[in-house]
Amino acid sequence: MSEQAQGHLALDPSTLPERERYHLLTGLVVPRPIAWVSTRSAAGVPNVAPHSYHNVVSTDPPVVHFTSSGVKDTLANVRATGAFVLNVVSEALLEAMNATAADLHPEEDEARWAGLALERAATVDAPRVAAAPAHLECTLREELVIGNGHLVLGDVVHVHIATRVWGAGRVDQEALRAVGRLGGSGYAVVERVRHVPRPRAADLGGPGRD
Repeated sequence: MSEQAQGHLALDPSTLPERERYHLLTGLVVPRPIAWVSTRSAAGVPNVAPHSYHNVVSTDPPVVHFTSSGVKDTLANVRATGAFVLNVVSEALLEAMNATAADLHPEEDEARWAGLALERAATVDAPRVAAAPAHLECTLREELVIGNGHLVLGDVVHVHIATRVWGAGRVDQEALRAVGRLGGSGYAVVERVRHVPRPRAADLGGPGRD
């Protein structure tokens, strides 16, 4: 039986208009962590902007990444200073985060327009969003250009985290209430967590590793 007969469409991404490919991929790869990146320009102007392609690359050493679609102010600033801060977006900051996505001129301070207070990072030349429940201070490791994406890899050199969301060596996800990006203008909030322990081979009746 064909995919279409089962209620599926068979799509060749190369035949779709670019905008349709964008909506297809960003609507299916969900929810995506939001990299709320704060930087400082070479002239000293702070910048805060969200990027919805973001994840952990390595924990040893600790490396994260975000992707800029094209060369925007964030990327220009990271290139100039070699530093950035990833601010975790909680539900309470959703509207403010969205406000910082406005297409302001490079000399404008998005945080001021969004009513956000910034404070100095501890180790890098970039500000951090004071109200964010956690901040990852990063130095630029590498930039990779893949298609229309500029993949920015950063070494995490310092972390700030609110005590209400950190305890016993774990992050309390229900207290964090992190926001994830969906397709279009949609967002998801982590408010209920299901814990499903990872099985061992023996639990599944299969042979384990020697």
